[in-house]
Amino acid sequence: MPAEETDLMSRYCDGDVAAFRTLYARLAPRLLGYLRRMTRDTALAEDLLQQSFLKMHRARGAFVRGSDPVPWLYAIAHRTFLDEARRRKRSRVEVGRDEPPEIAADITGLAAVDVDPGADDSAALGKLAVAALETLPTGQREAVVLTKLGGKSIAEAAAIAGVTPGAMKVRAHRGYQALRKLLEGRSR
Repeated sequence: MPAEETDLMSRYCDGDVAAFRTLYARLAPRLLGYLRRMTRDTALAEDLLQQSFLKMHRARGAFVRGSDPVPWLYAIAHRTFLDEARRRKRSRVEVGRDEPPEIAADITGLAAVDVDPGADDSAALGKLAVAALETLPTGQREAVVLTKLGGKSIAEAAAIAGVTPGAMKVRAHRGYQALRKLLEGRSR
């Protein structure tokens, strides 16, 4: 499959519109899933996906022909996500306020989660896991999303995030430990 995507990207760089359509159809669902998990907002993820493909279109001349376009496009999507996160963080600062607004939390200090007592245990645990994932720092959340939820290898995740494989291993390990600690007492 990477050979086909590499061929499609080369044809797209040469101006083949049909190659772009095929490449988009193959990669957009995976990138959208990644961006949804990172942003936790479907509409924002869809916007970031379009921005990522626009950036890819503008930078296609810099693409190294013969290489796999998937990590390159994931890196573009990741950088687009970071740009948006930084922009939103700057825009949240209000005049006259020194601190950002607080996020609702339960008595343990974790993000409040609406768990339906009538729901089955697996659904409740899933909601708890998502809430726990949201509390992780961005680097750790990204590592967990890429490696466990996205199925990427440490090397692939590191290439996407623009860090060394060693740094990605540390982020993932710390993320797993933090999730385990957060979920340990709450899943019983």
